[in-house]
Amino acid sequence: MPGTNLTREEARTRAELLHVDAYEIELDLSTAAEGGTFRSTTVVRFTATTPGASTFIDLVAPAVHEVTLNGVALDPAEVFADSRIALPGLAAENELRVVADCAYSSSGEGLHRFVDPVDQQTYLYTQFEVPDARRVFASFEQPDLKSTFLFTVTAPTGWKVISNEVSPDPEKGAVEGTELHRFPVTPRMSTYITALIAGPYHGVFSEYVSPDGEQRVPLGVYCRPSLAQYLDADHIFDVTRQGFDYFQDKFDFAYPFSKYDQLFVPEFNAGAMENAGAVTIRDQYVFRSKVTDAAYEGRATTILHELAHMWFGDLVTMEWWNDLWLNESFATFAETVCQAEAEGTRWPNIWTTFANQMKTWAYRQDQLPSTHPIMAEINDLEDVQVNFDGITYAKGASVLKQLVAYVGQDAFFAGVQAYFKRHAWGNTRLSDLLGALEQTSGRDLKAWSKSWLETAGINVLRPELEVDADGVITSFAVRQEAPALPAGARGEAVLRPHRIAIGLYELEGSALKRVERIELDIEAAELTEVPQLVGRDRPAVILLNDDDLSYAKIRLDDFSLANVTRHIADFAESLPRALCWAAAWDMTRDGEMATRDYLELVLQGVGRESDIGVVQSLQRQASLAIELYAAPEWRPTGRSTWAEAAERLLRASEPGSDHQLAWARAFAAAASTEEHLALLTGLLDGSVEIDGLAVDTELRWALLQRLSATGVADEASVMEELERDPTAAGEAHAATCRASRPTAEAKAAAWASVVEAETLTNTVQEAVIAGFVQTEQADLLAPYTAKYFAAIKGIFEQRSHEMGQQIIVGLYPTIQVSTETLEATDAWLDANAPAPALRRMVVECRSGVERALKAQAADRAAAQR
Repeated sequence: MPGTNLTREEARTRAELLHVDAYEIELDLSTAAEGGTFRSTTVVRFTATTPGASTFIDLVAPAVHEVTLNGVALDPAEVFADSRIALPGLAAENELRVVADCAYSSSGEGLHRFVDPVDQQTYLYTQFEVPDARRVFASFEQPDLKSTFLFTVTAPTGWKVISNEVSPDPEKGAVEGTELHRFPVTPRMSTYITALIAGPYHGVFSEYVSPDGEQRVPLGVYCRPSLAQYLDADHIFDVTRQGFDYFQDKFDFAYPFSKYDQLFVPEFNAGAMENAGAVTIRDQYVFRSKVTDAAYEGRATTILHELAHMWFGDLVTMEWWNDLWLNESFATFAETVCQAEAEGTRWPNIWTTFANQMKTWAYRQDQLPSTHPIMAEINDLEDVQVNFDGITYAKGASVLKQLVAYVGQDAFFAGVQAYFKRHAWGNTRLSDLLGALEQTSGRDLKAWSKSWLETAGINVLRPELEVDADGVITSFAVRQEAPALPAGARGEAVLRPHRIAIGLYELEGSALKRVERIELDIEAAELTEVPQLVGRDRPAVILLNDDDLSYAKIRLDDFSLANVTRHIADFAESLPRALCWAAAWDMTRDGEMATRDYLELVLQGVGRESDIGVVQSLQRQASLAIELYAAPEWRPTGRSTWAEAAERLLRASEPGSDHQLAWARAFAAAASTEEHLALLTGLLDGSVEIDGLAVDTELRWALLQRLSATGVADEASVMEELERDPTAAGEAHAATCRASRPTAEAKAAAWASVVEAETLTNTVQEAVIAGFVQTEQADLLAPYTAKYFAAIKGIFEQRSHEMGQQIIVGLYPTIQVSTETLEATDAWLDANAPAPALRRMVVECRSGVERALKAQAADRAAAQR
């Protein structure tokens, strides 16, 4: 990872020494059209508790021209090394001036530069989390050294320049063709949430007015002009206003910044970033083609997540990155409860999506060798870079949901209100929030914290019951298991206390309806008796953790599982369906359900699943199960069965519906027979039509990508489609098509462009990797396993974190499911002593192959029974 790896101990020492008062930053972006570098001038004023002491400031820059500390010029050649500027002999009050040439990036880190192929204009934006403000200006790069910031920016005439404060009217620049933008001073904030977005962006403007009419916050939504025709700004503003109303009410703290802009920017690595008052969001959320309602729900979730961060993360900020989980988990919980409860919400069933997506992500992450306590030990920047994971976001949010159930929602938000008032503009630790919650709830949270935040792994809850000849329950208990953590994981498995509901479901007519609900505490023990159920008739389905209150994998008793297999589509509510779907998927991944049985269950119920988000998850999971978890000898049958079902459900779907679009995409991904590929070709060239199905830009690329991967489409077809869609998105799709072609030449070219050259942008590199890895081309890709292990250490050391992680994770031979792959991985790990972050990436990938082998064995055994 380029740049010195700041340790927690170094950060603690620097925070004890310094108090940072103000930054004044001048950036000259007049060179943006040419790329290369830009001039960065930083003046920072700070005090030191120990005059005469030394410290350092962070900077990643190709050249440093001037370092002046308290009026004394220091030789850059002597004080600048390893992305740090040494600052010797501090005074009580200090002023530092640094003039440097910093580099535009194409990796989505620092100041990212993008040229739109549609208008050939240049667009810039910053991405600073975790340690990348230092790529743009000299900074004390750690979250607890907050300061005010004053940005002055020189940019080409006519550009919009957006930062954390309200954009000023531009002045005439010193050089012809430039303008000067002098921003107001920001409130105190961490370096990682400062931001600068510049270019000829298209903007739409509105405002938020509080219910009492007293508060008015300017709102802006931006994108590139080439996407302006697709920008549904009114819908984005509606979701944003709902979030403002809900959060300001629940937090009892007015929005803390002067305005709120949301900028849809190109080639963004994450979903979005919570820069104070200037949120950047990936511009794939500006939908160029028809998408399902699940995509709109996902975008709303992202919008509300970043808005919640304005309070939790920006106003009050973690002291160090070990509380990253709390920052992200709180925003994830807040986004979900807001969507569930906000007045006028379009997605009141968002907890179904949470169970279906976030919990599934958390369960998967928590079973990897890299599993860790929610409150992870973050020793340095490399640790935090790989810690944006399913535990930090999804498990943490799941546990917060349980905490809310434990202390009560009113007490929870009362504690949050006190926390914001007490710590506004400051830095905190977990203990500060828990202390506030203890005061408002009256509960001692130390034992809860120890059980849930300081241990790793996941529990399994199973029903144990006996019934008599008349079907009456004579005994009922919940058995809790703590499966051993994977080899190499830190800590040990533990039993935990759980607050759960048990739902009893009966068939009433054609619907499975809940007839009784029991809420109880599960002890931190192997067996918890449930006497409330003794003496009643056994229902059709007994569902543990109904309403998804706790964080645990659940299993069904044999009688319930049989009924769920026959009637999973008959649940009257979406959440219990999602919980049963998730249990079945988890059993498949754990080798407790054969892949062929899982596919049968999916085909039994997916055609009548009303929740489109669940449908799309099932489509992804069924395809993954067939490709990785099915016994290889049965895989062709599974593929054929799935493709035929996808075509049948495509044709049976209501014309123009979300389900029709989802099945069109699923069929396009699965088609392999001559007949199926002919249908894709016909849909692409217009000779075949399906009533209601709009074969628009994105669907056309999906069809062409499959035709390319199967060898039907050639380079001329790709070029023809690119002429129809000569955009950045089109270029990325074309790169995927070319890399997916089933020829040795196509694979060699793709590999060389990603691994051997360093010329691709982050988005195009990701697209090439997506095309390169095709599960049906395992034989063609087999020679690249050795090449992979020969290359990855150098990639980790030489590429930026984002670019390196894309390659290391994306090109791991996941589809080579064999003991040979495990052996090759182990041999590389033993021989190379990789850095902890690199080891974690590789070990996580290895775990996927190990799990696939286990699942394949279970599928093969099922066939032999």
